[in-house]
Amino acid sequence: MGAGSDRAALIPPDAPKPSRYERLRAWLADQVADQADRWRLWAPVAFGGGCALYFALKSEPPLWPLLLATGVTAAAWLGARRRGLSRRWTLPLLMLACLAGGVAAAKIRTLSVAGPIAPAMSEPTVIEGWVVDIDSRGERGARLVIAPVRVRGLEPEATPIRLRATVRGEPPPPGAPVRLFAILNPPPAPAAPGAYDFGRNAWFQGLGGSAFALGETRPAVLDDPPWRLRMEMRVNAARFALAQAIVARLGERTGGVAAAMTTGHETWISPEDQQVMRDSGLAHILSISGLHMAIVGGFVFFAVRLGVAAWPWLALRVSGKKVAAWAGLIAVGAYLIVSGAPPPAERAAITASIAFLAVLLDRQAISMHALAVAAFAVLILQPEAIVTPGFQMSFAATAALVALAESWPPRTREISAPWPIVWAQRLGNWLVIAVMASLVAGLATGPFAMQHFNRTAVYGLAANLLTAPVADFVMLPALALGAALEPLGLGAPFLWVAGQGVDLMLAIGQGVAGLPGAVRTIPSAPAAALPVAFIGVLFLCLWRGRLRWLGLPLALAVLIWPRPPAPDVWIGDGGTNAAFRMEGHAVVLRPGVRQFAVDLWSRRRGLEATARPAEGWTCSRFSCASVARDAAPLALWWGRRAPSSDQLAALCAQAPIVSVRAVVETLPSACDGRLVLDGLDYARGGAVELWGEGASWRALWTARARGDRPWSRQGDPDFSDSGG
Repeated sequence: MGAGSDRAALIPPDAPKPSRYERLRAWLADQVADQADRWRLWAPVAFGGGCALYFALKSEPPLWPLLLATGVTAAAWLGARRRGLSRRWTLPLLMLACLAGGVAAAKIRTLSVAGPIAPAMSEPTVIEGWVVDIDSRGERGARLVIAPVRVRGLEPEATPIRLRATVRGEPPPPGAPVRLFAILNPPPAPAAPGAYDFGRNAWFQGLGGSAFALGETRPAVLDDPPWRLRMEMRVNAARFALAQAIVARLGERTGGVAAAMTTGHETWISPEDQQVMRDSGLAHILSISGLHMAIVGGFVFFAVRLGVAAWPWLALRVSGKKVAAWAGLIAVGAYLIVSGAPPPAERAAITASIAFLAVLLDRQAISMHALAVAAFAVLILQPEAIVTPGFQMSFAATAALVALAESWPPRTREISAPWPIVWAQRLGNWLVIAVMASLVAGLATGPFAMQHFNRTAVYGLAANLLTAPVADFVMLPALALGAALEPLGLGAPFLWVAGQGVDLMLAIGQGVAGLPGAVRTIPSAPAAALPVAFIGVLFLCLWRGRLRWLGLPLALAVLIWPRPPAPDVWIGDGGTNAAFRMEGHAVVLRPGVRQFAVDLWSRRRGLEATARPAEGWTCSRFSCASVARDAAPLALWWGRRAPSSDQLAALCAQAPIVSVRAVVETLPSACDGRLVLDGLDYARGGAVELWGEGASWRALWTARARGDRPWSRQGDPDFSDSGG
């Protein structure tokens, strides 16, 4: 019996009946009492909140006040515990200490990865360096990670530690010394204010710039690299060789997907297949993350445990469970190396390792406490993970699945039932569990998919249910065995089995993605909605009892939060492309230019990107404007040279907003009363969104939304938020 029934048994029969208020108060007290062993689960939530608070700041805080706050709150919590104060005192102090510790940890991490950022160079330059790894295939060529040795025009202390370079033709292998004639820029800023910050992500990955090669990649003569870089390139060369071997075995289409799931190389995956996987809700299978680590580590764990049990002599002398846990740890570590250790794989490896360590310490491997320890470990090592979609979706889904397992009723064992009935019941139970697990995980990750990617795969549940048995029991285990045996020349049969699974998965994805209404675009909610939804999801998972349902409306915040009006005009970073809103569409002035940025902005604002009509526009090699005066809100000049006074006057005569990529020295009288933005504005502010307010315009610049942070451009825009 619970605490409430025990209390009822102590009430005398002739006692007055408690009032409704007293019963409610007693019920709430019972609900709180049931959380006795759950309060500590909120410590990593508070720590993550501190990390998120650091990244939400608009200016960089100094380190010493953060360390001081952490020390004071931690000392207060320890002092309260030593004095034996009740939980009503120690718990808030623990949460404050974790919150302050999260802010300090994020600041320390930012300082520890600090490196030079490449400037935006006006002319192409020569880059000489080592190919560290092959990243992925881009729209204009393969992407390489390069460790530059020399960059013409930059001093050694100003040379970035790593660069991401897009090259033409066949990419050179890891470990090759190369020479590029390329355009060098800092990591890209967000495509729109509030959008995903690629520059911040590059900062924590040690990438100090991006380069675009203008010619063929040539070999270079360089001194021997440091031993750490040499070892990293050797590992990456072995990974790339394994990926090439898989592609050679299975063909470019099937092998490209298999190589991506094994080594992380997405070089051979076509854009069409990537789109199919996104539209069907199966794209998460391509990225090495928690699913892959769990399947590979779990497969090795159960295989080794079964092997120990099948050898009676060994089973009597060792703990098969702990031997299997050690084998699982080794498998996870090996998979992390083979995958190239991208941040999502590192987080997944930490989580899986915590589970195996729990087995070694005779603790429950799958529990909320183990998940809390894993979250703490990930955030201490990578505080920046708190603002990444991968971390948010992975831990939300895992917490939801663990909560489902905690509340799932125990299975009743059959007694002397015929085996057909037993197997039918087990199959039915498995189907119910699979459907519920996919549904719960999908609901938990839904708010983050809506906010970050602005798209929902309507039939993603069905696609994942159809794919899960193949991926979990056939494809990924066979890939693990095939990748392990391929260097010995023995991986062919296992890779063939994995290839059949990949083909079936692609067929399922193509069928689901082709269904009517397979993808729904959802505009992003205001920034405050996502933290509210995260807290709601965690409250649903961590709270024990009926009060957990108070978290449901919070978890739905991203879905139900009112969307603000979409901007009337968007101008991309540098002023090279722009779009304006018209009847639910984003009319793009230069279709195909900076298409990724155009698509990202239009999806965030719930608009469908369409090309400007061929009729009614006067466009030249460097400019575009509507024929009729003020028929469109924007005229665009994207030439590197500034327009002449007559050309600028003609643009101002046609539109209330004129965007010029170059710097404009003087404005002609025809531009009076017009909003003219030039290269100086874009250099300071980045991309901009504009809302018309009568005769004036309200502007939101990317630089103002990012703030003055180490990974952002220095300085604040020197202009007001409105103009006319």
